[in-house]
Amino acid sequence: MTLWRWIPLGLLLATACGSAEWVHPNKPKDDFTMDYNKCQSEAMLDPKNQQGNNYFVLQATERCLGKRGWVLREKND
Repeated sequence: MTLWRWIPLGLLLATACGSAEWVHPNKPKDDFTMDYNKCQSEAMLDPKNQQGNNYFVLQATERCLGKRGWVLREKND
């Protein structure tokens, strides 16, 4: 299960270079973690994403978040 160890690192690297955040028009920020975990679990059920390539898991997770209404936007600091 080394795959689970690399996903948070990938997310950290993806967001460290810019200042962006996931936002939803009707949900509070606290719901993001719950939705993210559900999407990630669903992505891991797909045999194509079980091949050890974290990029595919991340892409499937982000697509799922988009279907749930989450949008990645730049922060307005």
